[in-house]
Amino acid sequence: MSQSKPVIPQNDNVAHALAGAGGGVLSMALTYPLITLSTRAQVESKRAETAFLAAVQKIIAREGVSGLYAGLSSALFGISVTNFVYYYWYEWTRAFFEAAAVRTGRASKKLTTVESMIAGAIAGSATVILTNPIWVVNTRMTTRKTAAQEAEEDAEKGLPAGSSSARTKAPSTIGTLLNLLRKEGPQALFAGVVPALVLVINPILQYTLFEQMKNRLEKKRRITPTVAFLLGALGKLFATSVTYPYITVKSQMHVAAGEKKEGVFAAINRVVKEEGYAGLYKGIGPKVTQSVMTAAFLFAFKDVLYEQTVRLRGSVAKKALTA
Repeated sequence: MSQSKPVIPQNDNVAHALAGAGGGVLSMALTYPLITLSTRAQVESKRAETAFLAAVQKIIAREGVSGLYAGLSSALFGISVTNFVYYYWYEWTRAFFEAAAVRTGRASKKLTTVESMIAGAIAGSATVILTNPIWVVNTRMTTRKTAAQEAEEDAEKGLPAGSSSARTKAPSTIGTLLNLLRKEGPQALFAGVVPALVLVINPILQYTLFEQMKNRLEKKRRITPTVAFLLGALGKLFATSVTYPYITVKSQMHVAAGEKKEGVFAAINRVVKEEGYAGLYKGIGPKVTQSVMTAAFLFAFKDVLYEQTVRLRGSVAKKALTA
């Protein structure tokens, strides 16, 4: 009698994807002001850095509290799509490797380090290609100059008021997208895609470290949301610290797409030449803090949301059968 082949649980992929999207939205909403601070620091042309609290006070004084949340709507949409795509493909690849382990009779179905890295690479590459346009729009909105900021720059240059471009209220996500397409064309939506693809190594490092630490701990204790929070924080701290220069270059390419075209290495060389190696790490303080907190909250939220999603799916299926 022939043995039935292991089935890859597609429904679980969707449950993990929904949980990842929900966890991403919650964690992003909690930490978004830090993203604003780090992104603006990354694209500043000035070498001088502003202290964390001074930067917060400057934005609030110039734009109000809402300035700390510039581009939030596009970011929430972006993180929900990003996490949904990432977790779907990551869990699909994980299930494939686990099924292969069953077929070959391997003692453990847990992913090896190499398998974790392959799963991360596949999921990360698919995510970058599909969501890069969303993050280009978000970066444009986050770093948009306000009327007060333009007036301040005019004064510094000794120019009469009104010399800068038209001062209008903050554009919507759709308005920013349409304006970008009209002025720069569809190719602008893929600005910075090369460093973004290189940055696939960030989640690979993060999730590989997380999975391996989790596998070791599971042998000794239950993985609670608190433990997942700490493991997620450690994984993201390591990954972001290693890949930060590429994050800086990606943000600059998103903003400068319509002004000048340059490759990744050209952008890195330009930053080093103009600002020194420290220029590659502008805004790393709030970015690392935000990344670590977001990852920690994400892993803590995701497990809870996954359990709720599976429970809800079971309830709906039961009602459908009894109806």
